[in-house]
Amino acid sequence: MEALLRGGRKGLGTPHRHYRSTDSTNTRARELAAAGATHGTVVTADEQTAGRGRQGRSWTAPAGKALLYSAILRPLDRRHLLLPLAVPLAVCEGAEELESGLECRIKWPNDVWVGESKLAGVLIEAKPQDGWAVIGVGLNLAILPHEFPSELREKATSLSGDASPEQARHALDRSLDRWVEADAGAILAAWRSRDALKGRGVSWNEGTGVAEGISDAGDLLVLSASGERVVLGAGEVHLRV
Repeated sequence: MEALLRGGRKGLGTPHRHYRSTDSTNTRARELAAAGATHGTVVTADEQTAGRGRQGRSWTAPAGKALLYSAILRPLDRRHLLLPLAVPLAVCEGAEELESGLECRIKWPNDVWVGESKLAGVLIEAKPQDGWAVIGVGLNLAILPHEFPSELREKATSLSGDASPEQARHALDRSLDRWVEADAGAILAAWRSRDALKGRGVSWNEGTGVAEGISDAGDLLVLSASGERVVLGAGEVHLRV
């Protein structure tokens, strides 16, 4: 019976609310979720004036040159414990659908990379006590190198610009539909196949070491410089050059 109920739930993308400009699509989606908006509601914008990323960072993009996307997932329950891993997988799959030959990887926990540059970011904001989450995605579609802020020009990249934000939205709707309901084994296997950090030197607030992959709970496993195996469940990790 549970499978029938899940199978009957409408997919992501309906209803869809679009803004020419807003402060943050995640903020708008959180407001809608708190007001009772249904599963699958998607908010997009041509431009954000106060877009947010992880660790309190801002997310900026020229108007109309990125997919600025937030989706409401409900009900949120134990099936979604690996949602932070499933969402970047969906972004990878959606981006690869838009551009032939593209190969995306994931920098723990959820940045999407092409080569050594960041193509997309994910920000998930959940309210488990109310049974919902907002899945925020920023995917660069047609940003030229000189259009990135100077501090990001060596770190960020974009698709070629052949795909419109609308095409990207539909591709992400489809891939998120698959991955947010995928079983844990499939999520872990797919994530590990795209792991951009495994075997590479990393640093974090308390030390340095070599990334060894992820645990079944989605934590980062690191062999520290002192030979101790460390489990990192949150915080910021940087490649060590």
